Amino acid sequence: MHKQHPYHRPRALQLALATATAAALTGGLLTFSAATASAADSTTVPAADFNGDGIGDVAFSASGAYVSGHKYAGQVVALYGTATGVSAAKRSTISQNTAGVPGTAEAGDAFGAETAYADFNGDGYDDLAVSSPHEKVGTDTDGGGLAVLWGSPSGLTGKAVTISDPATSSHDLWGKNLAAGDFDGDGKADLAVGSTSSTIYVYKGGITSGGAAGLARTTIKPPIQSGGTARGPLNLTAGDINGDGRTDLVVDGFETKTDYGWNTNYYVPGTANGLSVSAAKTLKTGIITAVGDINGDGFGDIVSGAPWDNTKLSDGTTPPDSAYGGKVNITYGSASGPASTAGISQSTGSVPGTAEKNDSFGYELDLGDINHDGYQDLVVSTAYEDLDGHADAGMVTVLYGSAQGVNTSSGAQAFAQSTPGVPGNDEKGDLFGVDVKLDDVTGDGRADLLVGSYENAGDGTITYLPSNGTKITTTGSRSVWPADAGVSTTGSPAFGANFAD
Repeated sequence: MHKQHPYHRPRALQLALATATAAALTGGLLTFSAATASAADSTTVPAADFNGDGIGDVAFSASGAYVSGHKYAGQVVALYGTATGVSAAKRSTISQNTAGVPGTAEAGDAFGAETAYADFNGDGYDDLAVSSPHEKVGTDTDGGGLAVLWGSPSGLTGKAVTISDPATSSHDLWGKNLAAGDFDGDGKADLAVGSTSSTIYVYKGGITSGGAAGLARTTIKPPIQSGGTARGPLNLTAGDINGDGRTDLVVDGFETKTDYGWNTNYYVPGTANGLSVSAAKTLKTGIITAVGDINGDGFGDIVSGAPWDNTKLSDGTTPPDSAYGGKVNITYGSASGPASTAGISQSTGSVPGTAEKNDSFGYELDLGDINHDGYQDLVVSTAYEDLDGHADAGMVTVLYGSAQGVNTSSGAQAFAQSTPGVPGNDEKGDLFGVDVKLDDVTGDGRADLLVGSYENAGDGTITYLPSNGTKITTTGSRSVWPADAGVSTTGSPAFGANFAD
């Protein structure tokens, strides 16, 4: 899971997606939708554990939240797992006004717009890297800020360290993309950081209270574009695709200096010396990526969402690797990296729903083992699904992994707010599935489903749907609302629109 929807849609995304909605909800600020990048992960996509109790936790943003009256200052929220799942009863809510957090809550900072977790300091508690991409740095408007919040026995705290932008005059939006992984295989978590540049900075673990000073820092430059409106990488996603014990990186970007060129993705393998661009390979199109072992062969598989339609555009071209209503491309891993690719849409096999224009199947996605069978399962968002006359109400689909890959012939599930047992109701513009997360938050070894939405005109909510051991169920489901977590609903906080990866 990790991932950021572009502010300006590329030519391939000329459809009624989140541009207008996000602009309306954020007053023109860039909005970032979480990527599903595994933290120092190989193929299993583990949950975060910020308090070290052995039960998975989830963190997410309310990057549009007002803090002390400051518009769009932003907050992050961590919900801690328990035997009965997650709720607001056990949580942390953190802003730049929280004691110890670098900086001060200011209008437009968007603290929490992008997050990534890993145990960066090796103390047994997962930590959270948090960006505030619109932070003003000196005289540099939108220079961007980045901090690491430390985990502890009580979970995430205000104790933090700053990772400063090493080249503030060269780019903006420092930290707009983040991915954590062990790219050199030394057993320490590294952090990849993106900005509006095509250059990606990689900080070698472990990161400590001393911060980035003294840390080995390298840069990589995949063949994506920056400048114009392309603005650097769309998303960074980490996972071990070739099974060598080192984390690889998938970089989503654009092929031209405007975002009206086709989107293109690259596999950058990890090596003993870190990430190697010279060995990069081009992947199938997609703007949202997840990595995990769907077929249980020990290699991470690359799942990318291409939510645009395959209809001809005004210039007579048709988007590549596309399908009517949206598509998910799955590239299976192997010892030599990316191998065969399969495509899935709502017209494939027994996948729930009917492919319709602008549905955006593949808008968000994530991987996790729901039934503990050793195969990673896939949740796919169709955030712009129209339901019972409610435009853009949204729906999510669960597809199960198998030795043959994603099973599209049987066992699939679909959930909307009109599904019996799911809290809430289908409403226009809810975008149920604006982000999704599959993580074990009960400690039973089976991934549960969390769904973000733009409920109540951008207030947002988190819906928790547990695994019953064999599948996702509505029994025990619940919603977590901004007010439950101490987040103001003034403006449009977009609570839950971006899960940490």
